[in-house]
Amino acid sequence: MDSGTYMTEGVAPAEPAMRDAERSADLMAAEHITIIEPAKGWQLINFRELWRYRELLYSLTWRDVKVRYKQTLLGAAWAILQPVMMMVIFTIFFGRLAKLPAGNLPYPIFVFAGLLPWTFFASAIANSGNSVVGSERLITKIYFPRLFVPTAAVGGALFDMGISLVVFAITMAVFRVSPDWTIVFFPLLVLQTAMLGAGLAYLLSALTVTYRDFRFIIPFLAQIWMWLSFVMIPVPENWLHQGKWQYLFYVNPVYGIVSTYRRVLMGLEYGWNPWYLVSSIGITIGIFVLGLFYFRKTERRFADIA
Repeated sequence: MDSGTYMTEGVAPAEPAMRDAERSADLMAAEHITIIEPAKGWQLINFRELWRYRELLYSLTWRDVKVRYKQTLLGAAWAILQPVMMMVIFTIFFGRLAKLPAGNLPYPIFVFAGLLPWTFFASAIANSGNSVVGSERLITKIYFPRLFVPTAAVGGALFDMGISLVVFAITMAVFRVSPDWTIVFFPLLVLQTAMLGAGLAYLLSALTVTYRDFRFIIPFLAQIWMWLSFVMIPVPENWLHQGKWQYLFYVNPVYGIVSTYRRVLMGLEYGWNPWYLVSSIGITIGIFVLGLFYFRKTERRFADIA
């Protein structure tokens, strides 16, 4: 009897614990558990994942726009003042004082047409270069497609370009310049500019995570690139007919974009060559794929070293 008593006393306390364990197991089985694992094989873009998180891309883009103009005196008006002031300054120095030619266009329109793609491109790479490092807290705490971080910076630059485009249309009306019929190709040019900016954004943002020197290199690179792309000044006449200088236009995708903007918007033939555009499109695609490849290859280390 004593042994039976001891056995009953030994089993009885274990029954509630067993029932609790069974209930816990049932609850765990009923819960939806998400396990994040590295993708198997190589996939340049996971379109299904990007589509699932598409609303987050909109939120990140709008966040970048609001943060950039938050607590500023003029707000989004800076997107207008920057190209307008550059147009005025370069028109005075190069259009009035140096009297440089601008084809059959008023010099302010010539400059502004080049500033449209350039400010979009330069703003995209400048804002995205440090975007991953700047989103360190977000990246290290939750999971989402890391590709959205630099892409949101490009989206913010596109927002600024939309504002500048309205001002450009007003400027054309003031100088009584009519758009050419080729303006129907303008959306394709914007797409190419966005692809080039995004490709460099992916590449530079990933490089900046590992090599912090790139945040100092990017502004310097943008300044040199602007002058090599003849955004503010027309190409010298003799350069257009000398082979040794023409290679500069073939290997510089931004010049192909800038000169085609002027051709598409106002029909300006000066300095434009269809082969410059073909070369620009090829280089744009190459940079976009290279940027995606490097970003996807290195993004697994972002949370450790960002």
